[in-house]
Amino acid sequence: MTRQERGRPLVGRSVPRREDRRLVSGRGRFVDDIALPGMLHAQFVRSTVAHGEIMSMDLSAVRRVPGVVAAFAADDLAIADITAQLGRPRSQFVPTAMPVLARDKVRYVGEPLAIVVGLDAYAAEDGLEAAHVEYAPLPPVLGEETALADDAVLVHDEAARNTLVDVSLFATDGIDDIFDAAHRVVEVDVTTGRQNALPLETRGAVAHWDDREEQLLLQTCTQVPHQVRTVASRCLRLDERAVRVVVPDMGGGFGQKCVVGREEIAAAAAALRLGRPVKWIEDRKDALSASFLAREQHYRARAAFDTDGRILALDADVVCDMGAYSCYPFTAGIEPLMASAEMPGVYKVPAYRVRGRAITTNKAPTAPYRGVSRPQYVMVVERLFERAARELGLDPVEIRRRNVITDFPYTGVNDITYDPGSYLESLNLCERVVRDEGWYDTRTAAAAEGRHIGIGYACFSERTGYGSSAFAQRKMQVVPGFDISEVRMDTSGAVTVTTGTMSHGQSHETTMAQIVADALGLDIARVRLHQGDTDRVTYGWGTFASRSITVGGSAVRLAAERLGDKLRAIAAALWDTEPEQVELAGGQVRRQGGDGAHDVLTHQEIADVAYLRADLLPKDIEPGLTATATFDVFNDGTFSNATHGVVVELHQGTGQVEILRYVCVEDCGVAIHPQVVEGQCRGGIAQGIAGALYEEVTYDAVGEPSATSFMDYKVPTAQEIPEVSIHHLETPCAFTATGAKGAGEGGTIGAPAAVLNAVNDALRPTGTELDHTPITPQTVHRALNPEPAP
Repeated sequence: MTRQERGRPLVGRSVPRREDRRLVSGRGRFVDDIALPGMLHAQFVRSTVAHGEIMSMDLSAVRRVPGVVAAFAADDLAIADITAQLGRPRSQFVPTAMPVLARDKVRYVGEPLAIVVGLDAYAAEDGLEAAHVEYAPLPPVLGEETALADDAVLVHDEAARNTLVDVSLFATDGIDDIFDAAHRVVEVDVTTGRQNALPLETRGAVAHWDDREEQLLLQTCTQVPHQVRTVASRCLRLDERAVRVVVPDMGGGFGQKCVVGREEIAAAAAALRLGRPVKWIEDRKDALSASFLAREQHYRARAAFDTDGRILALDADVVCDMGAYSCYPFTAGIEPLMASAEMPGVYKVPAYRVRGRAITTNKAPTAPYRGVSRPQYVMVVERLFERAARELGLDPVEIRRRNVITDFPYTGVNDITYDPGSYLESLNLCERVVRDEGWYDTRTAAAAEGRHIGIGYACFSERTGYGSSAFAQRKMQVVPGFDISEVRMDTSGAVTVTTGTMSHGQSHETTMAQIVADALGLDIARVRLHQGDTDRVTYGWGTFASRSITVGGSAVRLAAERLGDKLRAIAAALWDTEPEQVELAGGQVRRQGGDGAHDVLTHQEIADVAYLRADLLPKDIEPGLTATATFDVFNDGTFSNATHGVVVELHQGTGQVEILRYVCVEDCGVAIHPQVVEGQCRGGIAQGIAGALYEEVTYDAVGEPSATSFMDYKVPTAQEIPEVSIHHLETPCAFTATGAKGAGEGGTIGAPAAVLNAVNDALRPTGTELDHTPITPQTVHRALNPEPAP
């Protein structure tokens, strides 16, 4: 850093990232890098049927396999179940216990039945082959139609019609009359395929008992270490003090790792039983088919419009296939409740009615995945506007202009108050970029040549910074929200900061250090972040829902400011002046207005007094340099917003969808590190495109998942993902200490709707409209090459 740069604020600059050198040079430390003396390796006997009663399970042959040390079934370990709860009546929510190891019944292919522990991973794998399990198969429940049938087979006996959640959050009085009197009513029936979040690093854990500390050390790749500690202590019947969860470097999560899984708890139980470290690393087959999955939703929605294209009412029925169990701590309610509460989005919707349901089926359970229902409901609402524009003869962008929220703060029909954003500005800028680049002319010229080029848009907001009150509205019994940070300066003037958030690729080591360094006037190299260690971090809710900078970063900022106040107070006492006359900048502590050497102190000199010369401190200042702060969002959260514009070409011979241009105009408030924000946008857009065009987990008639390798699960490569043009707007947030709003999920939220709208625009000459993702080449080919009528 040059002398000229040293005086400039770090927040808002793309400074070199602190993590990069370690990670790109191979010095990262991930769960599978951990090796401990005497360590054993575990794998799981998993169900081979989707639904059935366990008649018998014989592990005796497993224990005789060379290299196998032990094999445990549920009764051998006596682990308590994992049960996620909502504080709702039985008519709205049915809790279901998820056993760590299945006992009497299996509910999906891949459900863990027993843990096999071997001297190495190969022995453990060999042991799996010797397990003998007999089932009494039951008919599998594999979708909405069979799950909700009157005579449906039940996945859980306590859940009638296989319904875990059935909530109608909003129903405006007189909404049926509004639809009856409307100039135009449009309808859509939208479905989205089941997906895998697919982090590069699969799940894994290393567990061992530390005799000296009398503590279970569980090293695992999780986004929520404190929640894992809580569940592990309860399942294993240990004091929470006796469980320490540590997260090393982590290769992605995307929500799949923000819930508590069964396997890490079972591995910990085996380690306690055997008195030796146990490692479990999920293989790719299990990661694809038996880990937490996502999406698979069905929306039946309609909207009423007046003659000018202004929306009058929105009515939706939402069904989310949540698989076999509720995830902890969010429950099966996370998807339908998210969709129900936030569907009106960026539009001024005067009347609203919604019913949200979560059904249970014989598929792997779902967890939150980047966007959490928002990619789906945004696609639904954007499809309604596209259809209304077509039927009313309006330009698709113009109908959005007439309906987006422009006056802030705005309280919607969903009882949510939106903080100021740039909804109209982002829409206008995105369209201008696409138009100025000549894509509208290209579309016209292509049509004359018989080519199929389409342009699509999606406008949306991303609710970020969910605080305790927002989660409490869902009636969660475990209410995430706040975050705690401690900022501590040592005698050398260097700083250690803790956060309850957990990085899995978002550059927290850099962005949190930027915030602290600015607040204390320090060189960023002197700030060190600690995260992901439940013994070193007081408490935290981890990383999900774009909360790291909005909530975690705000706690860091407040703690750093409090420490800065103490530094100023000590300096003021030494100079016999007021703290307001002391500034922290450029790596120094300065007395304002002074220009002599005696008007400047180093942070180390202040720290020396705080720790080593307490006799020089005034009586009202305690020794030491430590400050702690908590932060919570007590309003309805913060709202980032964006507009995505996409240009596609459909190839008639193959049905392939080629993305020619992708434009993103985003507003996440203050961007702490613009390069990181752009990385979040690009990564999120790649995952959104994957859901729009490529990725889907399907099941055969007996419940066997189709995707067990990358031969079966189509993941886009760099070849399929286009260059993304990103344009930034900035509306600082008044509700966070940093002015940031969060940027983690926006790319994924907007991409499916924008791509789908572009494909439908390209299909306009055929009269075909698509309302399902992923959009396959076969579907496009059929639309472009219809069979002649008989």
